[in-house]
Amino acid sequence: MLTSLKQIIQEVSQTPGLDNSLTTLVSMVKTTMQVDACSVYLSDYSKRCLILRATDGLDPNAVGKVKIGFNEGLIGLVGDIGEPVNIEDAPRHPRFKHFPEVKEDNYHAFIGTPIIYQRKVYGVITIQQKKARRFSEDDEAFLITLAAQIALEIVNTQLHGEANPNLPENNQIAKKVNGIPGSPGLAMGIGFAVNFKNDLKQLITRKCDDPNTQISLYRNAVELTRTQVAELSADLSEKLPEDVRAIFQLYHQLLDANSLGREVEKEIHLGWDAASSLKFVVERYASRFENMDDPYMRERAVDIVDLSNRILNNILQTSAGKEEPINTNESCILVAQEVSAPMLAEFSRERLAGIISIQGSNNSHAAILARAMGVPAVMGLQSISINLLKKAQLFIDGYSGEVVINFDAQQREQYQRLIDEEEALYRKISEQGDQASVTQDGQKISLLVNAGLTASIEMEQFTHGEGIGLYRTEIPFMMRDRFPSEREQSELYKSVLREHPTKEITMRTLDVGGDKPLSYFPINEENPFLGWRGIRLTLDHPDIFLMQVRAMLRASIGLSNLHILLPMISNVEEVDEAKRLIKQAFLEVKEEALSEQKMLSKPAVGIMLEVPAVIFQLPQLAQRVDFFSVGTNDLTQYLLAVDRNNARVSSLYSSYYPSVLAALHQIFQSAQAHKVPVTVCGELAGEPLGAVILMAMGYRKLSMNAHSLRKINWVIRNTNIGEIEAQLPSILNQESPDDVKALVDKYLESKGLGGLVRAGA
Repeated sequence: MLTSLKQIIQEVSQTPGLDNSLTTLVSMVKTTMQVDACSVYLSDYSKRCLILRATDGLDPNAVGKVKIGFNEGLIGLVGDIGEPVNIEDAPRHPRFKHFPEVKEDNYHAFIGTPIIYQRKVYGVITIQQKKARRFSEDDEAFLITLAAQIALEIVNTQLHGEANPNLPENNQIAKKVNGIPGSPGLAMGIGFAVNFKNDLKQLITRKCDDPNTQISLYRNAVELTRTQVAELSADLSEKLPEDVRAIFQLYHQLLDANSLGREVEKEIHLGWDAASSLKFVVERYASRFENMDDPYMRERAVDIVDLSNRILNNILQTSAGKEEPINTNESCILVAQEVSAPMLAEFSRERLAGIISIQGSNNSHAAILARAMGVPAVMGLQSISINLLKKAQLFIDGYSGEVVINFDAQQREQYQRLIDEEEALYRKISEQGDQASVTQDGQKISLLVNAGLTASIEMEQFTHGEGIGLYRTEIPFMMRDRFPSEREQSELYKSVLREHPTKEITMRTLDVGGDKPLSYFPINEENPFLGWRGIRLTLDHPDIFLMQVRAMLRASIGLSNLHILLPMISNVEEVDEAKRLIKQAFLEVKEEALSEQKMLSKPAVGIMLEVPAVIFQLPQLAQRVDFFSVGTNDLTQYLLAVDRNNARVSSLYSSYYPSVLAALHQIFQSAQAHKVPVTVCGELAGEPLGAVILMAMGYRKLSMNAHSLRKINWVIRNTNIGEIEAQLPSILNQESPDDVKALVDKYLESKGLGGLVRAGA
């Protein structure tokens, strides 16, 4: 059965067009399972029904015409309960509904399985038998496994599928996809792809009704590729061994008209454009090579794809002519496989409305810089092709991670209204942005900034900020191709400490690993978030730790504003060892300072509270450190066992879960009992709802990205501590994040802060 399953999935994935692939699917399933009928129904949520899209056994004339309501018949039952329904004699079932168009009067045995992706029912696949019988457990298991595998194929085909040839390319049906929120805000603009390379795997297939033009286009692209390969082969012929030169012979053979050409032109005559036809043929070829027993021949699949991508680029460049620049007056959404800091630095800030990164997380360079710049960003949009984004109308929601691709005039007007409302709100906030962070009942709240790439700029965004609550020292490490020297580090830290000598500057020691790798110090682990990262790495490399701490201390000579923060602490032994090394570094630098007749102050030493285990060691840890800093991002991730950078489970990641809030409340109570100052430096502190909840718990020091400082300052000045403290028991007793948000939303509305509900939660 496993072999049959693989064959079905492979054949379906290589069949062009959704309807064609579904037809292939039902035919192969019917044959494999030896049943009388197999059918697929796909969900249409706009019409609240399931539509028959393919069948082998029922009346083919019913395809596309039969629409079954979500609550109708056995098909609706499968979709409704979201699990298989296996019935010996379907017509006798109370939920059975007769649809004369499908002509299933003679069928009795029935099994239907939902096609589910990320908790959403995308359709139902059924098999039927004329003879009354109950399908076996093996049959049911096979169908469940098949449905689980084809779900992603169907989603991707619907998302990336053939464009409507009757509509212009920039006017396709609007599609919504979800990624990871990278930087808050709303933006609309034209997708602008940077460093984009065409790839058959990512190509969106398209129909075309002009085969002669497409055949000419393909042949010209092949001739151009033949010339390029010949030149490359000639340039390298004397430098390559015989077996490698043989690869170029394979290239020449494939470029022959009797190889790829004949099959590609056959696909063109079936109504596909040249690029799509090439994709279909090449994927079939590659599949054949990958399934060969000879390892050498299996490797040739890579060569076939490489050559075909060369042909593809020549097809697309020829068909498009010179790439048309996007209108310089339009706002752009920067799109790339992985947006980097240099890309952002080079891109015109006036035109940059937002950022989409196919790869990356909310802690990547791009996300951190985007937040500092106040540019909305969505990361980790891995289920989508850049082809679908470039030159398309895009709307991005940096709060939820949603991206809308292409939309009509009415939707555009709606999105523009949301953007205008947000801009009006921020203008209002900015007008009062330099007032002190004091609540309506006179409580002072200290606001600090999370800084990294541009600390001086970030500090300037809010003059009443009391310093840097988290300086990410790993970012300078990540921007180099080697470990920075002690002198380089010291100069960098000195510029930050001396620019703000009266404000506390909390520098976190090197925190790499997990989703923050160093290219020159690779760490390959199966589960990096639970692996060698943060303090674990630097304690294993005391040379790196000592060099960094000495650099911090040297930079602080003559000052008294340095605080050192230790990341990823999980036990007291790590704190003891780190403090021993800090003491060693202090004594070394103190000698230098004395020789220069300068003062070296002892830095305050604190720890990040982000590993759940430390919650139960706070009394012991309180005896060892000067302050606590709560990292709500990782703490939430570890408490919920949810990878916050994984788009598949990103909907489960929320710091508003009552369990997470209970942990935060417990931390504050313990810190207060042991008289240890505590700051929150995670993303929760920079969200209006989160800031209100934290203040209700008693937190009075909040550190956040620079763009959120004025917004949270405005929330503080319009909040009454006594009122929100009275609501804390109700907040902690809620059952879900949505319940928590609804309760705090209501309070914000009552204080005239309703505009921040969307812009901050």
